[in-house]
Amino acid sequence: MSTMSLAGAINAGLRDELAADEQVLLMGEDIGTLGGVFRVTDGLQQRFGSRRVMDTPLAESGIVGTAIGLALRGYRPVCEIQFDGFVYPAFDQIVSQLAKMRARSGGRLALPVVIRIPVGGGIGAVEHHSESNEAYFAHTAGLRVVACSDAHDAYHLIRQAIRSDDPVIFYEPKRHYWHKSEVRDDPGAPLGSACVRRTGTDCTLVAYGPTVATAMAAADAAAEDGYSVGVVDLRSLAPLDLPTLQTEARRTGRVVVVHEASTFMGMGAEIAAAISETCFTVLHAPVLRVGAYNLPYPPARVEDRFLPDIDRVLEALDRALFFQE
Repeated sequence: MSTMSLAGAINAGLRDELAADEQVLLMGEDIGTLGGVFRVTDGLQQRFGSRRVMDTPLAESGIVGTAIGLALRGYRPVCEIQFDGFVYPAFDQIVSQLAKMRARSGGRLALPVVIRIPVGGGIGAVEHHSESNEAYFAHTAGLRVVACSDAHDAYHLIRQAIRSDDPVIFYEPKRHYWHKSEVRDDPGAPLGSACVRRTGTDCTLVAYGPTVATAMAAADAAAEDGYSVGVVDLRSLAPLDLPTLQTEARRTGRVVVVHEASTFMGMGAEIAAAISETCFTVLHAPVLRVGAYNLPYPPARVEDRFLPDIDRVLEALDRALFFQE
């Protein structure tokens, strides 16, 4: 057991997988000599060499296209997209090729490619540097989409993603890169599973990535007022761990979903529909959503008013707790 930052945990997970399997390769813009703009890959090129930790041109379509070719030749490439909004030039490669190849080949070809994407706001950056585009990829059949929320999960989840024979979109909450927590030897939940961070009896908050910390803080604040609020960390956005969500929804009868992306056609809408379809008779209130507004990402000076915070989560909790038909 050790304490490390979320960025350090991802670095350690990448290091251990590079050491364990010579077919694992890292590739991305400035990930080698510089160690990445967030220094997540710092020191890995020096340890494993430039043939396994490769700096690439500024061409996301080329990065993912090359990774697809490498995967077809038996390698397990891990691509870094420098910022969330930079992934769009690679969208065609991801959706049209990476996600489809296994089905297209009748299951004969696997593409074990991991695409790491720093996600979300909170760092005072501009548009294309602070986006939450997970719904695009969660909607795409053939992709696994995961999001880590702390150092423990980051370390084990990146290793699980690299070992998966399915392509994985791996979201990292960039504003939590420097937050430290314990990393335990036990990996806990397997790939594809949610994790119940806190059990409650009055309401359940469902969150992932950067909003798990927000949900936990809101649950603490609600406890001071005498309410028992549980928190589910989704971890996996595609596939969704519906059994865990259903169990917690039935336990409390009230669910609020929290994410940084717009609520319009976002992950919260799918979760609300899935819970309503299967748990309708035990719900005491509609499934509510808290997210950003359906607008382009704003200038840094107003992002605090754009992103969901504890107050907005608590307001939704109040509406769920005191809902009357």
